[in-house]
Amino acid sequence: MTEKNWKYRAFEILPGALVWTTLIASVVLSFIRPLWVVYFVIVFDLYWLFRVTYSIPFILISWYRFQRASRTDWQKLAVTKPGYDRIRHVVFLPTYKEDIGVIRGTLNSILASAFPSDRMIIVLAGEERDAERFNASAAQLQREYAGKFFRLFTTVHPKDLPEEIPGKGSNLNFSGKAILPKIDELGLAYDDVIVSSFDVDTMIHPHYFSCLTYLYLSEPEPTRASYQPVPLYNNNLWESPAAVRVAMYGTTFWLMGELSRPEGAMTFSSHSMSLRMLVDVGFWQKDIVSEDSRIFIQALLKYHGDYHVVPIYLPVSMDTVMTGGYWKALPALYKQIRRWAWGVENIPFMARAFAADRQMPFGVKFSFMWKQIEGMYTWATAPMLIFILGRLPFWVAPERFREFAIFQNTPFTLQWLMRFAMVGVFISAALAATLLPRRPSNMPVHRAFIVTLLQWLLLPVTFVLFGAIPAIDAQTRLMLGKPLGFNVSPKRKTEV
Repeated sequence: MTEKNWKYRAFEILPGALVWTTLIASVVLSFIRPLWVVYFVIVFDLYWLFRVTYSIPFILISWYRFQRASRTDWQKLAVTKPGYDRIRHVVFLPTYKEDIGVIRGTLNSILASAFPSDRMIIVLAGEERDAERFNASAAQLQREYAGKFFRLFTTVHPKDLPEEIPGKGSNLNFSGKAILPKIDELGLAYDDVIVSSFDVDTMIHPHYFSCLTYLYLSEPEPTRASYQPVPLYNNNLWESPAAVRVAMYGTTFWLMGELSRPEGAMTFSSHSMSLRMLVDVGFWQKDIVSEDSRIFIQALLKYHGDYHVVPIYLPVSMDTVMTGGYWKALPALYKQIRRWAWGVENIPFMARAFAADRQMPFGVKFSFMWKQIEGMYTWATAPMLIFILGRLPFWVAPERFREFAIFQNTPFTLQWLMRFAMVGVFISAALAATLLPRRPSNMPVHRAFIVTLLQWLLLPVTFVLFGAIPAIDAQTRLMLGKPLGFNVSPKRKTEV
């Protein structure tokens, strides 16, 4: 486990302290110094409008590249690259209590790749806590897919190992170290092996591995990069509540905005990287929740800032949270967003590691620290300030303040600022319509149109309930020293 001194704890406290100072001060000052709050809200809303306006061109660029990449024959391009014949892919699929049909669907999508399956190694990484189910599923899948991949390995992560917490990171750490000797036995060079860490419900684009291979062989130093696709949550999108759909598309568009300016991006969810990097950093950390972003930070530190994200403008599609009912799906969504928000645990880790690294350029350190702190702060505060607390002074301010011109004019100013900011919502809604999966045959066209259009009216509610509040929850837990365990999102059930 990570040893913590007072400096480390200070950076654990910092994000939550900033958020709660903002929230409490906004409430208290609305009663005693409402003009201060009004000025702050105007400045904050202007900043938010700038942020939205700044992000829109990058989202549009990513969307255009996504459409173009989806029509490209990447396998045809990949085979022309020197070194193509040396490349092998290893795909880790950590699983815990997932239905065998979910795993089978992922294996079928990999098998349908344009890249030859006889050059791919699949690792089904189960948990001892679910050993009976996993061993039965693994045995059946070994029979079904025998000879269809170069290798199909299985590992079972023992429970209660020292200095780790249950979760995806510790499973990947164990399975990665268990598979490495097998890679050595096969005589594969680490630089020629590309590793993909996928959620077990990940359905890939047919040219994902071909595009990944092409990009890997196009990089001057391919082992100094992680490769990030566009995450969609289309597997069961039509079955999901409207609030879940809006939240998931919000995640997609956030990352699309990041991909077209990758100099400050980090990895998220399902992505790929070199085996060389994993060996150099000692594989995934086993005592953290946010292993998808932490593995990038581990590499950034190992190579003293000489590490970056290469965008893959192709989709990997996963499940939305699905528990079989609307009122069960919403709590599951909250827990999933809170788990993503637990990425705030990276801030103290980065602060300590950056302070100790004398070789990493200051600009790299500042860029990543600022992006993490600012991102976590606005994630937790922006929805509250825009939709709730920013209006509070006009409801509770003493009568003597209401005669001030700025007090009378500000509501109209804020209203117009938010109208301009809503342009981002309209653009997101239009782009989301182009990313939808095939409409179910039993859903009429007019109903699908109405559902996909009206769902965006829930944005303010979704923004607060499934944006700000879980982020505040996560940052408060970190501030109080109450760790968040790994939560497995419920997946759809499938026929065996």
